[in-house]
Amino acid sequence: MTASSISDSFLLRGTAAGNTLRLVGMESTRIVEDARLRHHLSKTATAALGRTLTASALLAVVLGKRGDSRVTVRVEGGGPVGWIVAEGSADGQIRGYVRQPDADLPLRESDGKLDVSGIVGSTGELAVTRLLDNGEPYTGSIELVSGEIAEDISSYLGVSEQIPNAVLLGVYEEGGRVAHAGGLLVQAMPGVSDETLAHLEANIRALGQITDGLRRGGILDVMNRVTEGLGLTLAPGAQAARFGCRCSRQKAEDSLKFFNAEERQDMMDTGGQEVVCHWCGEKYHITPGEIAALDATVERARA
Repeated sequence: MTASSISDSFLLRGTAAGNTLRLVGMESTRIVEDARLRHHLSKTATAALGRTLTASALLAVVLGKRGDSRVTVRVEGGGPVGWIVAEGSADGQIRGYVRQPDADLPLRESDGKLDVSGIVGSTGELAVTRLLDNGEPYTGSIELVSGEIAEDISSYLGVSEQIPNAVLLGVYEEGGRVAHAGGLLVQAMPGVSDETLAHLEANIRALGQITDGLRRGGILDVMNRVTEGLGLTLAPGAQAARFGCRCSRQKAEDSLKFFNAEERQDMMDTGGQEVVCHWCGEKYHITPGEIAALDATVERARA
């Protein structure tokens, strides 16, 4: 399998070290670029949301109990970007947004890299919502470790889910667009040896920045380097992933039911109402005739 034979955004699964390590890797370039365009994100906001979008997809695989499982990640660290919300689904559909998409910061003086922790902030919490086996939603949360997202996700898995892990997330922008984005989650399984963990940690240190690996050969290169000497076995095929939303014109119309009759009349008098989905940025123009029909439906429901 080569990176050129797979669509721009996809998930790969694998094992290593005699099935004592579980790996989920994601190439998310197209998804993050799609998010940048949809939400008109600044450069640093793109990196912050891109990492969180990728993380939500990885968590949906690791924590999801069913084929339609969804995991929602919310990060609120007190930084200029406000909150970040991303939802990943086990079927590869991902969506998300930030509170302040145009917020930005200069590159860090220390290393010249994007100041993700600065724009996110580090005084706040990361919350993860998922469905339990009985179908009930469960939300676990931790205080942010750094605001860099990867460290925070790793801490959440270790503290709230008791899953020994390593998480790598990265977004590389070039020429005003997202050139490379992706992530890797390595889960230590029961029976893993201390020698394997030490080998894994050494490989991760040698890798350096995940974006370097993504630029060299995509997520496949990253997974191979992280498991060098540990016998990586990839599961057959790759799961396609995309930026996708569950919004619809019908849901946009239904949202106007929360306004009173006078407010809906004002909408009709001014030529209709535009409803914007905060998840994906899709715009729906509801015409005066559609609003009138909605009023009729509300009246029938009250009768």
